Amino acid sequence: MSRPDTSNTNELRLIGRNSRLSLLQMEIVRNHILEVLPDITVTIIGKTSRGDQLPDVPLHTVEGSDFFTRDIFDALQNGEADLAVHSLKDMSSEHFFGDNIFGLIDRDDTRDVVILSQSAKEKIETGVEIVVGTCSPRREEMAMVFLKKALPQREEIKITTKAIRGNVETRLRKLDNGEYDATILATAGLNRLLRSEVDRSVIENLLKGKQLIFLPLVECVPAPCQGAIVVEAHPSNENAVSVLQKINNTQHYDECVREKKTAAQYGKGCLQQFGVTTIHYGERSVLYAAGRDEQGTAFTHWYDLPEIDLAGKNLFSTTDHMGSFFEYAYADSDLKIDKPVVYVSNYKAIRDKSVLDNKRVWVAGTKTWYELAKMGVWVEGCADAFGLEFLDTVWPMPLVRIHKEDIQLISNEKGSANWQAKGWSATSTYATTSLVKPELAERIKEADFIFWTSFQQYILYKDVLKPTIQHICPSGETEVLLRNEGIKPIVFPNIKAFQQWRKISFR
Repeated sequence: MSRPDTSNTNELRLIGRNSRLSLLQMEIVRNHILEVLPDITVTIIGKTSRGDQLPDVPLHTVEGSDFFTRDIFDALQNGEADLAVHSLKDMSSEHFFGDNIFGLIDRDDTRDVVILSQSAKEKIETGVEIVVGTCSPRREEMAMVFLKKALPQREEIKITTKAIRGNVETRLRKLDNGEYDATILATAGLNRLLRSEVDRSVIENLLKGKQLIFLPLVECVPAPCQGAIVVEAHPSNENAVSVLQKINNTQHYDECVREKKTAAQYGKGCLQQFGVTTIHYGERSVLYAAGRDEQGTAFTHWYDLPEIDLAGKNLFSTTDHMGSFFEYAYADSDLKIDKPVVYVSNYKAIRDKSVLDNKRVWVAGTKTWYELAKMGVWVEGCADAFGLEFLDTVWPMPLVRIHKEDIQLISNEKGSANWQAKGWSATSTYATTSLVKPELAERIKEADFIFWTSFQQYILYKDVLKPTIQHICPSGETEVLLRNEGIKPIVFPNIKAFQQWRKISFR
């Protein structure tokens, strides 16, 4: 069938799913078009997809793919519209790398968020099983394992999953009606709905009284291209292609192309039990993939890590001696927290969990998260061990809404002083006393490369280092302080990335 004439340069027709989120995403695309072509008329067309026609069926049980996108790009192919708007994570690699022209228009936060009802909190605290609504094998594989360690553990955590379908509002209503104790959604969709004047009040009411847990990127890796809005044009529609090229975000596009291609190495379709995502930290980024591939084999892979030639060299890692550098002396005075949000840099800073009652608690990494959970503390999210600045783009999100003036940092004496100098409200609960151990100093003397997990470790042993020593560290405050000393360290994204690189390097 020949395609109808689509040569009208004064009008563009956008087509996408007719869910509220999809219509909102088309509005976002329309606004981007009008920024570069203010005189053009942009019409929005909502269409029901096959996935929408199967509201109660887990899609991984249905043969085929592109359940939410095929009807849309078929309509584009038939000339019913000029541009098709999709959530890229719903689109197969086969179609994305096919004959049509694509552009990435917007990408929001990539995390998943667990939303728990008040009854779920009560069940968890009394050891009663909770039911989590999800149809994602990836979320079942990762989030359930994580939650059993991250939820307050006064009793054994008992979780079962149950299939859930529907758009964001539908799933939240099912949670509100008590059909589930919790569900898992992408933060991107919720952020977009909360930015909408039309949808904000509905979503806010459905979230009222709920406990939110923002899943860490490393333990619960998002789906490839999660949070990305992709726009598609048929190559024969020259006007649409021209407009698409004007609004394409090349950085987002390149990242998503790489995520899709990387994901294809591990498996395809709705049964994916792995995630692939691009993690931005400071001015750097890294591609990260983890989960189980289509053969069921567990894997973890950090891409773009530093290349270090260890041939004939001696590598020393402070991660092997974490209890050997300092002793801890706790202050006698009671900890007073006046702010509604608490950021805990190390679980050792909290001795009495009651100081965190009725607070929104965020932590530096999952080690501290797990230890606080054992104390019965509800933790909302973490910095994935990338440093406090990693949360600069997370806390302002509509779904989080945390401001700097709302936060009190809890750390050790030196850490608190450092954060106070940067304008943060910070409190110390303990001081560290340096422990210089002769046997450790002898090993450090022989090192050609040394991985520091904190700047204070370097201060403690800097006098015994070889003049040719090469320093390695995770990104964040340790890197900043080493650079202030005139050192140019080799930087890994975080400690876990270094440990995986080390494991592979010494096979």
